[in-house]
Amino acid sequence: MKLIVGLGNPGKQYENTRHNIGFKVIDELAERWNAPLNQMKFNGMYATVHRPEGKVLLLKPLTYMNLSGESVRPLMDYFEIDPEDIVILYDDLDLPPGQLRLRQKGSAGGHNGMRSLIQHLGTQEFNRIRIGIGRPSGGMKVPDYVLSNFSTDESAIIRESIVKSADASEAWLKQPFLSVMNDFNSQ
Repeated sequence: MKLIVGLGNPGKQYENTRHNIGFKVIDELAERWNAPLNQMKFNGMYATVHRPEGKVLLLKPLTYMNLSGESVRPLMDYFEIDPEDIVILYDDLDLPPGQLRLRQKGSAGGHNGMRSLIQHLGTQEFNRIRIGIGRPSGGMKVPDYVLSNFSTDESAIIRESIVKSADASEAWLKQPFLSVMNDFNSQ
């Protein structure tokens, strides 16, 4: 069984914010696979999907970003999912809007959602797809920036990054993550 987790914040007011791009990728996969997230467990909303490659869970933690590990770890324990069988999708300030960076391990890099995951999983070694949102300009503070909506000018590139992230997630179901990294990091 594999687990695909999109990080974000629950609630209508956060729906289209930069911090919720991980949720948007989960929405894209749920739509592609006709798999509504209609199950609740461990403070997360998820779907169980039976694919030709095996069973896959799509998860949106509802703990708010900074406590994401509190939802992911118990779900992994309950379904007996190992860290190598997960991929985490999340926003990254250090990448230009729309750029993807896939990694198999690494630090939190200042991202509180990742810090929570590393703490609760007890390892930095798990697959991740970082989705660029760029850095704030004009003196805007980072918390305000990540909780702001994408501009109209950014919409097309962000939509493309959501689609590519979903494509990379699907590719991971068929091949090792290292191969997916080689394919998608070069794009």
